[in-house]
Amino acid sequence: MHIPDGYLSPATCVIMYTASVPFWYSAVNRVRKALTNRTVPVLALFGAFSFVLMMFNVPLPGGTTGHAVGGTLLSILLGPWAAILGVSVVLGIQALFFGDGGLLTFGANCFNMAIVLPLVGYFIYKVIASDSEATSSRRVLAAVVGSYFGIVAASLAAGIELGIQPALFHAIDGTPLYAPYSLDVAVPAMLLAHLLIAGPVEAAVTGLVFAYMQRSHPSLIKADESGGKAGKIWILWGALALLALATPLGLLASGTAWGEWGVDELKDMGLGFIPQGLEKLAGWWPALFQDYGVPGTGDVIGYILSALVGLVLIAFLLWMLGRWLSQKNSSKSGSFSKGEPRS
Repeated sequence: MHIPDGYLSPATCVIMYTASVPFWYSAVNRVRKALTNRTVPVLALFGAFSFVLMMFNVPLPGGTTGHAVGGTLLSILLGPWAAILGVSVVLGIQALFFGDGGLLTFGANCFNMAIVLPLVGYFIYKVIASDSEATSSRRVLAAVVGSYFGIVAASLAAGIELGIQPALFHAIDGTPLYAPYSLDVAVPAMLLAHLLIAGPVEAAVTGLVFAYMQRSHPSLIKADESGGKAGKIWILWGALALLALATPLGLLASGTAWGEWGVDELKDMGLGFIPQGLEKLAGWWPALFQDYGVPGTGDVIGYILSALVGLVLIAFLLWMLGRWLSQKNSSKSGSFSKGEPRS
């Protein structure tokens, strides 16, 4: 579902950045009030889990691939605003270091996967879960249904963004300058892939992890409402490390995700042309570990090393961001206690 550089016009990229900024701003302010030193490790853990989860590609109809995201799960545990920050950091690291997505399209990818996905997923989860107990089976159902429709909504947004490009940005002869497929192709392709395959995978992963968290850390299920304690989660860190070692299973799914083809792949697809803007902007950023590979290593070793590097980077950044936000909240609260009372 990542949209690479070159598939959206510069004007569209600016619009998507502009649309995402208010959500990032609100997320920082809201997370600062809710995050505590006890829940910071949870943000780092499940942000890193989202990164590793996206490396497990699954085959989709038509010879393409897809992946789960894990954004709804993070929104359930820490609230949707924490999920916006967490998944945004993941997408930023993917674009900067691994060439997954793009820096120009970062705003669009965040809008789809870090904003639309967790907000839609969390809303549906809250509607179904209502005031049920933290250990209720209804909450598992709510997590499954919410995560399914969250990723489907994100795929719809991505399909629309890609599909409007040929109509808005084309050469004099009508040849598309960026994404080559119109709405009647892009939207069904994105939706069907996520309705049939990627959505059920996202729902299954969310349901399984959520059910485990219910049994082992039930206080986290309402952490965004009552400041639940993170508890001992070192076992989950170990499980995440093992999951990173298993990421080469994601290489078994052949093909490229729909709408993420490189210039050479587009030439081999028999499209008949290469959009000029796409050819100019695609791959302009020299990612250090392009396509999750490490120079001098094989595909499997490179994929594992990329998973471990990304895991450490994201966990560290989210940990530091969380500590900074929680400390600012503590210092602000302390200033009230030392000065005039709150109104």
